[in-house]
Amino acid sequence: MIKESFYKRLQNQAKSELAAKADKYRVVVQLGHCSTSLGAKEVVESFDKYLTSDSYLVVAGCDGACFNGPTVSVRSPDGSIVSLDNMDASIAVRIATLIEGNVSPLKFKDANNVFIDGQTRLVLQTCGEIDAVNLSEYIETKGYYGLFKAVSLSPDKVIDRVKNSGLRGRGGAYFPTALKWKGARKAKGVNKYIVVNSEEGEPGVFKDRHLMEGVPHKIIEGALIAAYAVGANNIFFYINAEANLSYERMNLAIKEMTSGGILKDGIMGSKWPVKIELRRGAGGYVCGEETTLINTMEGYRREPRLRPPFPTESGYLDSPTIINNAETLANLPHIFSSPISDFTAIGVENQSGTKLISLSGAVRRTGLAEVPFGTTLKYLVNHIGGGLPESKSVKAIGIGGPSSGLLPPSLIDTKISPGALNEAGIILGSGGVIVLDDTITIIDFIRHLAAYNSDESCGKCTPCREGTPKLVELIDKFISQKATSHDVNEIESLAMIIKDSSLCGLGQAAGTPVFSLIRFFYDQLLIKDN
Repeated sequence: MIKESFYKRLQNQAKSELAAKADKYRVVVQLGHCSTSLGAKEVVESFDKYLTSDSYLVVAGCDGACFNGPTVSVRSPDGSIVSLDNMDASIAVRIATLIEGNVSPLKFKDANNVFIDGQTRLVLQTCGEIDAVNLSEYIETKGYYGLFKAVSLSPDKVIDRVKNSGLRGRGGAYFPTALKWKGARKAKGVNKYIVVNSEEGEPGVFKDRHLMEGVPHKIIEGALIAAYAVGANNIFFYINAEANLSYERMNLAIKEMTSGGILKDGIMGSKWPVKIELRRGAGGYVCGEETTLINTMEGYRREPRLRPPFPTESGYLDSPTIINNAETLANLPHIFSSPISDFTAIGVENQSGTKLISLSGAVRRTGLAEVPFGTTLKYLVNHIGGGLPESKSVKAIGIGGPSSGLLPPSLIDTKISPGALNEAGIILGSGGVIVLDDTITIIDFIRHLAAYNSDESCGKCTPCREGTPKLVELIDKFISQKATSHDVNEIESLAMIIKDSSLCGLGQAAGTPVFSLIRFFYDQLLIKDN
């Protein structure tokens, strides 16, 4: 049994560190991969140069409101907070000057929070508000309390709680998390591994990067809970090769967590030792597939393995391996630190909780949103996304990236949920939603998806290697207005063959864009029949 004093010590350390700054202005700059392109680094540098000893600078991740960045919040010693959006370095200098003169920066426009207020934020809670890597700031927001509660239970009871929560994977397959853990716990093996899949190679999806850059400790906490539950002594964070800031923040957070004593005498004093290591992805969409990921970790080609055996039985180094998405693990701290009913009350039947949605395209407000399962696309597009500019209208909604397809505006009331969203096989996947306006040519967009799948095919299995380029050729025939009704039958038949006979998820879903084209946008096919 873990002593209550262990977590109490962490809390006291955090309070002591933060109390020393309580009488100062707290300036938080949100800096992530999105806001960097908008000048967030320059804003940080400006504050760092001009802030005086009466204030201190905090670098946070982005809160998801990408359209508003760079965002800054200023908390006065009296506790009042002002949020400011669309910042630049020159405005940062003016604010620093006002703070030096003890003048509130309230004269600046407060940030528009409609985007945030329309969400249900469990995973993204505190993202953009706290220092991304600082352990004390995370502890102050009940950080690692879920881990403390978990290691106070037996591993089997931890798995039972996850089962009762209804948590499913958030990477796209939505497999019950507890069922996967139970399989790995029962599997025989001297060594067992936890791999956090943060490859996120899917175009239009940026949820895991936001989590790693904004609340890395939350993912670490979830991974430690998983390791304790299944009996793993090794955790690997598998991070996209291009996600440099994510890698940097995860690395710093792990160092903070370790130096803060979280792993002293095992996880939270549980005597269960864990080693944590970061790995860079090999690059490519297919690397998100779990057996391909394992291959690259072992130094082999980026191609999938035959299953069975499944990774829970024989994964990394032929040992039982749990591969969980970063978002999946980030749900665990809430599940263990709050009443389980708080989690199960959100969502729909057979799918509790929230989903992170990467919203982009023609909407007024783009970014990362967190909404309950069961939320309609209409709510996402019109309420959170702010709809389209007055001169534009929705022509289609792309869901699930290249592994899925397009929905027509007539189905905007479709609810987000695991599995197929309709008979055309459109899937939510990892949560990418792209809104297309009436300036977009549907068949050109479908070609873009098909070409991406073809380019990203690893080439191992014949149906995917040979079939996906053929799909692109047939689409080009439609674009050049040389196709006949026979070509419609041919492309649909080919897409079905690729789906039914490919080895991994990339090939199995490569035909879905074509299915959506034929099912919902048949009038876009320019057919030349004599």
